[in-house]
Amino acid sequence: MTAMKISIINPNTTTSMTREIGAAAARSAAPDTELLVRQSPRGPEAIEGPFDGALCVPGLLEALRDAEDDGAMAHVIACFDDTGLDAARSLSRRPVIGVGEAALHMASLVAQEFCVVTTLSRSVPTLRMNILRYGFERRCPQVLASDIPVLDLHRPESGAREKLSALIVRAMENGAEAAVLGCAGMADFAAELRERLGLPVIDGVDAAIRMAEMLARSGLAPSKRLGWAYPSRAGLL
Repeated sequence: MTAMKISIINPNTTTSMTREIGAAAARSAAPDTELLVRQSPRGPEAIEGPFDGALCVPGLLEALRDAEDDGAMAHVIACFDDTGLDAARSLSRRPVIGVGEAALHMASLVAQEFCVVTTLSRSVPTLRMNILRYGFERRCPQVLASDIPVLDLHRPESGAREKLSALIVRAMENGAEAAVLGCAGMADFAAELRERLGLPVIDGVDAAIRMAEMLARSGLAPSKRLGWAYPSRAGLL
C-alpha cells in the first residue's frame, strides 16, 4: 500500500522547533502516513504577533508548494495563529489545516466551554479574532497568556508546564471544561497536563494531523469557487 503523504509546515525558521513539531506529528499520524516535515526557508525565527505573521507568509507558501511537488496530499500549518491559512488554501488544491482551527473544533466535541492558553500577551488579540471568525466566541471566552516566548517553552527555567497548569486551573475556576494549547511548540505538554488536571487538553498538532488525514482520505479539498480561488499571480512566488 502506498503511503499517504501529509506535509506539516513550521512557518518560522527555527530548526529545533521544526524537529519538535515533526516528532509530535509522528506520534499522531496513522501508520500508513508519511510525514513531509518542512519549515519556511525565510522569515522570522518565531511568530509572536501580527508583524511576524506577515513576514513568514511568503516562505510558508514556498514550503507548501515544494511539499506539494513532493506528493503531499494534505498540509498542516503548525502555527496556532493559523498564519497564512487563507493564502495557503488559495494556493493549494489539497486540504490545508491550521492547528488553531483544528484544535478549537476538536475541543468543541469534548467540552461545552473551553479555554486557550498561549505564549505572549501580544498573541491574544489575534487568537480572539480567530475564535470569533470560527464561531467559537461563546464556547471559548477565555484566552490566557503565560508570557513565555515561543523559543523559551522548553527551557527548564521558563517553568512553562507549571505556568500553563496554573492558567488552566484558573480557567477551570471560571467555567472551562477543557483547555487548548495555543502554540504548536506546546505539543509535548498535552499528555502531562491532561493527566495532572483531569480534563481534556487539546494539542493543535495532534488535532490537525488527524483532520488532514481524514480530509485527504475523503477526497475533499478547498473550494475554488470564490474566496479560495486559485491565485492568478501564484507565479510571483
